[in-house]
Amino acid sequence: MTAPVRFAIVGTGWRTRFMLRLAAMAPELLEPVAIVGRTPARAHDALVEARAAAAPFAAHLHDHLPVGGLDQALSLRPDFVVAAVPWDASPGVIRDVVEAGVPVLAETPPAPDLPGLRSLWASVGETGLVQVAEQYTRMPGHAARIEVIRRGVIGTPHAVELSSTHLYHAVSLIRTMLGSGSPAGVTGARVTGRTFTAPMVDPLTPDGWVGSDEPQPRTTTIATLDFGDGRHGLYDFVDNQWWNPTLHRRIVIRGSHGEIADDSVLRMTPEGPVGSRIEHRRTGLDLNLEGNALWHSSFDGSVVYRNAWHDSRMSEDDLAVAQILLDMGRWALGEAPEPYPLAQGLWDHALSLAILESARTGQDVVVGDETWG
Repeated sequence: MTAPVRFAIVGTGWRTRFMLRLAAMAPELLEPVAIVGRTPARAHDALVEARAAAAPFAAHLHDHLPVGGLDQALSLRPDFVVAAVPWDASPGVIRDVVEAGVPVLAETPPAPDLPGLRSLWASVGETGLVQVAEQYTRMPGHAARIEVIRRGVIGTPHAVELSSTHLYHAVSLIRTMLGSGSPAGVTGARVTGRTFTAPMVDPLTPDGWVGSDEPQPRTTTIATLDFGDGRHGLYDFVDNQWWNPTLHRRIVIRGSHGEIADDSVLRMTPEGPVGSRIEHRRTGLDLNLEGNALWHSSFDGSVVYRNAWHDSRMSEDDLAVAQILLDMGRWALGEAPEPYPLAQGLWDHALSLAILESARTGQDVVVGDETWG
């Protein structure tokens, strides 16, 4: 078995605790070597909270994990550094790590606004050391759909309708699916956004159940992204949609020869129109005693996604984050392609900012040529 990838984390918030918990669940693949915080006490608190969240895997998060400054973390020679800090602090951390010649995985988004995106690219874009922790394309369901698209099952994709996650994450999925598995060729767009507010129940938040089923005003943001040449995306997001258990998450990808709607696939073949499904093999149901896990996803008898982490029993969002950490480490070691280049993360956020601006002003916003393009 190969050695785990080694990473340091700058930041002490919930994202740091999230990644430490995953490392505890898969110590054979992920090894945190240091935490950098504004103070050693904050970094130590993040470690303690991560150990509590990682039970019963906490033994893999050592009490002596170094906490302190960036220089100390870099002296441990991590394969890469994760910048898991607030938006406005992220560019400075990224620059400091790049200046030391170490690969850096920037949390989303890598800068807070359009001037910040441009400035970040001007200072570090040409170094090739920066990737972005955009994990949604690695979630099992989306990864399976992307592979079906890549195999040409629905022909050339030209439309994606997504009601699931917000802003840059949604834009990443739209661009990747329109790009037949890579977002690189789907960049600027004309964005038209609007908002609508109506009463809705919203019983669950990150802080837990609210204890009321009384409808409250909630805003839906809808936007179209016209990428040209007939390619377009439809963005549909409701406040707190990630958590609200009364809302569906939906995705439709339409191509020249068919359409994917969630896990249902329709397409034209030489024998005529054919319908199939993406099937997910999940164990632990009924009398299955293999443990509660997703093993793989298949389409027409062929595996289109395989869960390399099934022994960890991670959730699907956990799997995506763990995978981009592993992919980042392997890329940093020269063993794998870039997981998500900085330029793509910049496009994602530039377009998400355009969605917000268009929805606020009621005017179209054009995202055109950029220096990172």
